[in-house]
Amino acid sequence: MIEGKTTGLKASQIHALERIYRRKIPAGELITGELARYLTELSSEIQRQLGVLIDRSGVVEYVIVGDDREIVIPDLSKYSLGRSGLRGLRCIHTHLKQEPLSQDDLTDLELLRLDTMVALGVREDGFPGRLEYAHLLPSAEKAEIETVSLSDFYQLKLNFSAFIQALEQEMERITAETVDLDDGRERALLISVGRGSRQQVEDSMDELEELARTANLAVIDKVIQRPRKLNPRFLVGEGKLREIIISALQRRATLLVFDQDLTPNQVRSISEVTEIKVIDRTQLILDIFAHRAQSRDGKVQVELAQLKYILPRLTGKGTAMSRLMGGIGGRGPGETKLEIDRRRIRDKIRRLEQQLDNLGRGRLQRRQKRVRAGLPIISIVGYTNAGKSTLLNAMTQSEVLTEDLLFATLDTSTRRLRFPLEREVIITDTVGFIRDLPKSLMGAFKATLEELEDADLLLHLVDLSNPRFNEQIESVDNILESLELGTRPRLLVFNKIDQVDPADLPHLCRRYDAIPISAFDRASFKPLLEELQRRFWPEEDFHEGDLS
Repeated sequence: MIEGKTTGLKASQIHALERIYRRKIPAGELITGELARYLTELSSEIQRQLGVLIDRSGVVEYVIVGDDREIVIPDLSKYSLGRSGLRGLRCIHTHLKQEPLSQDDLTDLELLRLDTMVALGVREDGFPGRLEYAHLLPSAEKAEIETVSLSDFYQLKLNFSAFIQALEQEMERITAETVDLDDGRERALLISVGRGSRQQVEDSMDELEELARTANLAVIDKVIQRPRKLNPRFLVGEGKLREIIISALQRRATLLVFDQDLTPNQVRSISEVTEIKVIDRTQLILDIFAHRAQSRDGKVQVELAQLKYILPRLTGKGTAMSRLMGGIGGRGPGETKLEIDRRRIRDKIRRLEQQLDNLGRGRLQRRQKRVRAGLPIISIVGYTNAGKSTLLNAMTQSEVLTEDLLFATLDTSTRRLRFPLEREVIITDTVGFIRDLPKSLMGAFKATLEELEDADLLLHLVDLSNPRFNEQIESVDNILESLELGTRPRLLVFNKIDQVDPADLPHLCRRYDAIPISAFDRASFKPLLEELQRRFWPEEDFHEGDLS
């Protein structure tokens, strides 16, 4: 099959192009003189650029017809990159005016990781003329290109097999020194296109890096751009996007992670430029949820949220969608083929929603039982990784999973906390919140939100050691307001006070009307427990050591 612009060609010319597929190039030659002359004569006849893509064994994989200025290389995603980072294909195409390699040619060389890009000049008599070829140089950082120009094609004296073997060996050596391709983790390049202040953008990028670490990604680099105007198609400018992709390929990245939420059209447009998987902040969080959910409730909620995220993205280029569906390491509901239509996805969403409703009735019965018991209910809320599960463990001597990761626990945990004189409260650990929580993720918080609605007191835990704790307080307050929980009784508690300057602590507590604790030090809990008792049983006297 001939690729490209074949409209207007005669049948004899099409047949002449098809015969190129029968040719095989010897391993030691970049291109044979016979094939070069065949291409230039045919290109001169039809007055269009012609190109061929040839693999390492000398087989012609593609024949491409362009116009008088360029050819368009087809999708090469089925040809994977080797350990050297090269694709194992070389592109040879004609230039009707014997012009040198264009910037687009060199960009294709970098983006597609070709072995070589060759411009074969066409003389007025149709014979091969000027020859120029370019190849990537071994480098661990920025992509570098070497270009060789010859005034006459027949001056070419290159042993191609020896050349490409030496180039690949050097590239593999540098890759082995700088990149661990065997650790099993996705290698991510983080991208932020911010419109706020530089500090806000950098803070957001730091949080994205923490999310990536939680998702077990190896972050190889971060790119921040603050344009005056966002590109509606690519979010970043097209030129900047190409720079980012070339850098990602050079560093052997397997994933582009955008800090901003991408529209389905933006994901498709970016995926058409590169084979690297593209996800946004929302899908990154969903992947973390998929990995962290343990209970049946949690797993159903996450799968439902993932399917609702995927549904509007079930159109467009098939390869783009296959890259999108896989998520990080292929987690989630699986790679959904494009031919699975929206109706089947909607059917599954309805089934999951019904299943979630059934599970919700069980949760409702358990909550009603607690309410009938007449015990006060405390829900610990706060920004993710503020130490909520650690505090629950310390106060109730339980063993809820704790890790220094964002969203370490997704499922709610409920324990009893005993006070003096047979007094008890029910205390619930909830999933952490995060800034600018997308509405599409609210469904994954359904069980948590139901717990908050029954709470007599929201214990808002804050990581005081975080330099952005003030913004985190504001983010949690905004989410609670959006959930119509802004009027619920609330108690602000500063955690991790052992990691801040003791001289600043009294001032901060007075300013925010907060109680200081360290979740790792039970001795620091006394002021908190006294305040809880004062709120629930003001008539009782609290004695240190009575808590169990």
